[in-house]
Amino acid sequence: MNILETLEEKTVGQIVAERPSRARVFERFGLDYCCGGGKLLAQACLEKQIDSSAVLQELMNADLPTSDETDWMAASLTSLADHIEQTHHAYLKAELPRLDRLTLKVVTGHGAKHPELAEVREVFVALKAEMEVHMAKEEQVFFPACRALEQGSSLPATALANPINVLLHEHDDAGRALARLRELTHGYTPPANVCATYRTMLDALQQLEADMHQHVHKENNILFPKAAHLAG
Repeated sequence: MNILETLEEKTVGQIVAERPSRARVFERFGLDYCCGGGKLLAQACLEKQIDSSAVLQELMNADLPTSDETDWMAASLTSLADHIEQTHHAYLKAELPRLDRLTLKVVTGHGAKHPELAEVREVFVALKAEMEVHMAKEEQVFFPACRALEQGSSLPATALANPINVLLHEHDDAGRALARLRELTHGYTPPANVCATYRTMLDALQQLEADMHQHVHKENNILFPKAAHLAG
């Protein structure tokens, strides 16, 4: 039996329970994997008048391993800035609003039994606000300065040094927030007998942490030093 046949024979809830990252696929198609999680995938798609084969293909794509094997140390400033903006910033712009909805829903539904969720929500909301401002600074100020520098523009040392110091400080703040979220959620481990939405939130927070680690690494350890060196 191949994986497509296996998925077709499972309920929507079971499919997400096996891999919570699959919830993103159901959310895109408007399929309820929480309260309506007891329905077989084919039935859920039929009721929504959605092509089940399209959903299955998206689920297959979601299961594919991904890796970033590009040697970013050898990349130009422009290529690296473009990559960060198009990959990590794009991810955050889609995922932060999604997590905003998920954390609110989970703390509303489970906060009475799990009081730590109130702080999860508080820490996330602060992180979201800071990252939105942070990305705007990079896209409107720092990345354009990097591209201009690489094209031969003459910039005073402080034109990059000062923004780099601010961005580094904000990365430290984000790192502390992510560490606190991991601590509060016991390493993103779901408590017993919680709903699919709770598990999906934890999976999304864990994916956020992983992406942020890659994002910050590329900036702190590659982009910022390369830009500072080129600026002299």
